[in-house]
Amino acid sequence: MLGSPYNHTIETPATFVLVGIPGLQSSHLWLAISLSAMYTIALLGNTLIMTIIWMDSSLQEPMYCFLCVLAAVDIVMASSVVPKMVSIFCSRDSSISFHGCFTQMYFVHSATAVESGLLLAMAFDRYVAICKPLHYKRILTLQVMLALNVIITIRAVIFMTPLSWMVSHLPFCGSNVVLHSYCEHIAVAKLACADPLPSSLYSLIGSSIIVGSDVAFIAASYVLILRAVFGLSSKSAQVKALSTCGSHVAVMALYYLPGMVSIYIAWQGQDMVSLHTQVLLADLYLIIPPTFNPIIYGMRTKQMRERTWSLLMRCLFEHSNGGS
Repeated sequence: MLGSPYNHTIETPATFVLVGIPGLQSSHLWLAISLSAMYTIALLGNTLIMTIIWMDSSLQEPMYCFLCVLAAVDIVMASSVVPKMVSIFCSRDSSISFHGCFTQMYFVHSATAVESGLLLAMAFDRYVAICKPLHYKRILTLQVMLALNVIITIRAVIFMTPLSWMVSHLPFCGSNVVLHSYCEHIAVAKLACADPLPSSLYSLIGSSIIVGSDVAFIAASYVLILRAVFGLSSKSAQVKALSTCGSHVAVMALYYLPGMVSIYIAWQGQDMVSLHTQVLLADLYLIIPPTFNPIIYGMRTKQMRERTWSLLMRCLFEHSNGGS
């Protein structure tokens, strides 16, 4: 029998109440200012990257196309949570509808799964570019890139749809106060009158499979990349390859390290780490990568840096001419 064992239609709350970061209510204003600044940087930076790649035909390569999709996913991920967080911290508007909560949950966790897949695709791109440069254009065709993006998206949907269904079909007959600043699935599932262990186990196992397999393949790609790089006779070619890969490694560290720590603490760290630390880590996990990804790629990737500077100078020049 696959039907839901719960009659949740009677006991479904109209709204949930998000408390923000428990124990740090006195710092909510400063947190709102910090989040607003980071969100602004994320929106401007990722939009700028997408615009530059879209406008510059010389950047219509697989690496930059994946970067463009990553920037779009970062905007979705940050926009799913930050505006509501700022609203909670500034105006105490902490209520969120039942359906709004699960919609937010779906988009947040789907975006994180898509981002992990994109990082794997970008590592594969670097592997082909450095280890098999003569076959690069033959292997990474437009059709292959589209197929990879579709597979990454389908994987996220397949993972997230059952999780959202399981949590949303739990009976919520008690408190509707979520001890979090967004609808994080474990925090919401804890409010259920029934045992949330099945959905929590599904989340843990699914996340471990996705992240574990992605990290394993990424690590294998970079082992092969480093072997190929140090086998190059030209020092300048080594430096260029390492510089390009360094950007990817920095972005992956920003994404995977806070994510793994956040997931582990949510499961095992209730007695070791305070609740406000757990929530703050989960919040930073969603806002730090979108904020710093465009900065890292913009500053460390020579082509992006040159195109960004050129676009900004052209805009300033046209504005000054228009003003005069």
